[in-house]
Amino acid sequence: MKAKLALENGTILSGEAFGAEGETTGEVVFNTSLSGYQEIFSDPSYSGQIVTMTYPLIGNYGTNADDGESPAPQVAGVIVKEYFDFHSNFRASESLGSWLKRHNVVAVQGLDTRMITKMIRTFGAMRGILSTADMDDQRLMMKVKGAPEMTGLDLTRVVSCKEPYKWDEVDRTPFLLKPIANGKTNGKRFKVIAYDCGIKQNIMRRLTSYGCDVTVVPALHPAEEVLAMNPDGIFVSNGPGDPAAVKKAIQNLKTLLGKKPIFGICLGHQLLALAFNAKTFKLKFGHRGGNHPVKNLLTQRIEITSQNHGFAVDPATLDPKTLEVTHVNLNDGTNEGFRHREMPVFSVQYHPEASPGPHDSDYLFADFVEMMRTGEPAAARL
Repeated sequence: MKAKLALENGTILSGEAFGAEGETTGEVVFNTSLSGYQEIFSDPSYSGQIVTMTYPLIGNYGTNADDGESPAPQVAGVIVKEYFDFHSNFRASESLGSWLKRHNVVAVQGLDTRMITKMIRTFGAMRGILSTADMDDQRLMMKVKGAPEMTGLDLTRVVSCKEPYKWDEVDRTPFLLKPIANGKTNGKRFKVIAYDCGIKQNIMRRLTSYGCDVTVVPALHPAEEVLAMNPDGIFVSNGPGDPAAVKKAIQNLKTLLGKKPIFGICLGHQLLALAFNAKTFKLKFGHRGGNHPVKNLLTQRIEITSQNHGFAVDPATLDPKTLEVTHVNLNDGTNEGFRHREMPVFSVQYHPEASPGPHDSDYLFADFVEMMRTGEPAAARL
């Protein structure tokens, strides 16, 4: 079946559909990961986005019941150069195309993804429409112009859970990645409240593997109720959309600062920065992929990281008297992490749970546990 992609700069491309029939609009972005497409497409941080995979062959190992970062795909649409339906993997339960069809996600193959990626790098992430239903170019362009902009959009309301729940999945962490936490914790398990702004399931798996009992609450859950649960620590998750638009979450964090140890990832990093009265801005084309180099300014080591974000923290607005920049992106110099000098609070822009991606940054979960164990600020421990 024929499918079309129309971009707001006037570009219209034709390809072949391999997902669901229909039409979808969203912000067209690209991801540079070589594998892990199921984890990417099921990441709630991609809500509202049409994802272009830069790796040319997608689908060769199918999909399975265990590797999703949420129960279903979260992307608005999928663009690939070549889709491979005849998958081969002993863990696979169905093809990628079948999985996307079952969850009503429009996908297209046969487009020049290299050209699309270079266009996004030149002009920035832009609105687009994928359609198998309407082949009229003028109508498609009118629909693109009417699609919402990502700036000012609060998507946490779309992806967050509606009620608190306890995370009780059996730990499936590979043996070589299982941390030996008992040496420092003496077997103590830590009670963690995780704000779900679009949380990835592997974050909860990693917290669990480090000795945490995780209770997940909605993104806008009142701070007073979180404190009434008396957790050992608070985690603020990744998520989609513009962080400055999530005003209630920012106010909640302002209430929680200094009360309990706090660790933030991705959107959680941005929300914490805003809670400290810093500012965020939209990147030209974002960071999405499993190969982004980050320098840890505390250890002088380079970490290859997994990333997925379209906004960033403006480091010039971080108060140097109270906040210390801890990580920086080596591709463009943007901020990748900070810690408070006195409060037990730290956060990073990237994804240490690495699903998909490298595990260079897994130590951050150990840092969070140690901060809960000692009650000391991150700055006092290093």
